Amino acid sequence: MADLSSTGQKIARGVGRLLARLNFASLEEFVPHRGLRVDLIAIGPKSEIWIIECKSGRADFMADKKWQGYLDYCDSFFWAVDIQFPTNILPNDGGLIVADAFDAEILRFPEEKPLNAARRKKLIHKFGRDAAKRLRSLRDPDFPYGY
Repeated sequence: MADLSSTGQKIARGVGRLLARLNFASLEEFVPHRGLRVDLIAIGPKSEIWIIECKSGRADFMADKKWQGYLDYCDSFFWAVDIQFPTNILPNDGGLIVADAFDAEILRFPEEKPLNAARRKKLIHKFGRDAAKRLRSLRDPDFPYGY
């Protein structure tokens, strides 16, 4: 069973469910480039890449200085928050998703900024390899895979 002890984890689960309904495959805690770790990355049916940053509160948002670096690794960037979050502090150029542990809804879509083909290919390749490694480690958790 998934650990849902934090607000951010609950938001991520609800967003993951939304993404699945939209026919997107998603991964949590994805590293698109050294020094960056996104909360959720999702690949859609047309190979579009979304990054979703989950924020549990004002302090969590104010402490985050890396999110602008994520913009170079997606076609669309979204903030995901719970219903109590003060959304007026979020930048308006990203999309907005409101979520809880069970579901989510997109309130605002961002302007889409398409990735170049080489970066898209590299990210989709890394996404696939990371997903396969995670699945393999669930099947055989005692084997030292080295990743």
